[in-house]
Amino acid sequence: MKKLFFALAAFLLISGYSFAQGCGDSGGDDGVKIIGFIQPEYQYQFVGDSVTSVMNGLKEPSSFYFRRARLGVSGSIPYDFSYYVIAEFSPSLGGPYILDAFVTYKRWAPYLKISFGQFKGAFGLELQTPCHGLYTINRSRVVNELASPFRDFGVMLLGSTGEKEIFGMDHGDIFSYMLTLTNGNGQNVYDDNTDKEFTGRLVFSPFEDIKIGGSMRYGRPNSITAGNPDGKKLRYGFDLSAKKKGFFLQGEYIYGYDEGTSMVGGGCGSTPTPVNGEFYKGGYWVALQYEISPAFHPIIKYQVYNTDGKTFVGEVSTPMEFQSQKEYILGFNYYFNDYTRFQANYVIYEDSYLSYGKGSFKSFGSGFFKSYLMLQAQVKFN
Repeated sequence: MKKLFFALAAFLLISGYSFAQGCGDSGGDDGVKIIGFIQPEYQYQFVGDSVTSVMNGLKEPSSFYFRRARLGVSGSIPYDFSYYVIAEFSPSLGGPYILDAFVTYKRWAPYLKISFGQFKGAFGLELQTPCHGLYTINRSRVVNELASPFRDFGVMLLGSTGEKEIFGMDHGDIFSYMLTLTNGNGQNVYDDNTDKEFTGRLVFSPFEDIKIGGSMRYGRPNSITAGNPDGKKLRYGFDLSAKKKGFFLQGEYIYGYDEGTSMVGGGCGSTPTPVNGEFYKGGYWVALQYEISPAFHPIIKYQVYNTDGKTFVGEVSTPMEFQSQKEYILGFNYYFNDYTRFQANYVIYEDSYLSYGKGSFKSFGSGFFKSYLMLQAQVKFN
């Protein structure tokens, strides 16, 4: 990986091409583009004196760190090919490593493009939002849990109706779609079984500032517990985006079903454990942003993630505790220019559960609240 770092650094020093933002589409028709961005960040958690209450992977409740530090290249090759390669260098994310690397054939664009390599998944609204374009610092918990793996190796078909008029609607991209066939194991690893994962997404835009999306994912993951058969993984989601007179409303609902072995637990920094059973997972998020000025955009966001199910030991099944995790976010985005942004998020986290015995209600565990402040600066290379 050190060789990768020095090779990329040398390329950046000798290249005479212009810069462009990272985490976007493949390069255009003007040759090689250097892409990337950095996101230095600070987090302070209001957890009192208990070190065991530290959340979000931090070792202490107050820390400076990098959220992301990405660098790469994209471009086009005459006459119908483009490429996109970007690496993650942030130590807080375990860098350096390859994040995206794919080649695209676009002879039939915008109606059909074919990409082959490692790329971001085709599921959901917030996952499809470029990381440098997120309106809150963190993605929602339901997205982190149910839209994963974020990246995988495989083939993707994508396209849109372009500027074509349909049923009197004459704005761009009235319909757009993405279809992928991937390993299902995540980034930078070989597949561990012969089954592949299918993901599809369709977006309908009846008006220029309204988009309605639907997504589905199905896979047969290899069991992580020896002796158990392959499991089943099902996800589907619906989302909405709407803009009107400075207001920007977004929302997304995701449902998940896992059969076989699943990782359970892991909330508030604890380590998840493999458990065999049936698991029902779901949640949603909704956010409202208002453009007070071109630079200052305050935002409020509410998100919920729930888990339920039953575990199996031989022929015996046991109902799980129903757990609900909620977050309330108040913050703002301040845009100094097209390439520089500052974000602030104050987050209140609530965790509660219902406990069951022999399939019936037994007791209620009262929720507990924690809160933390996150600050992030961002600079995109262009």
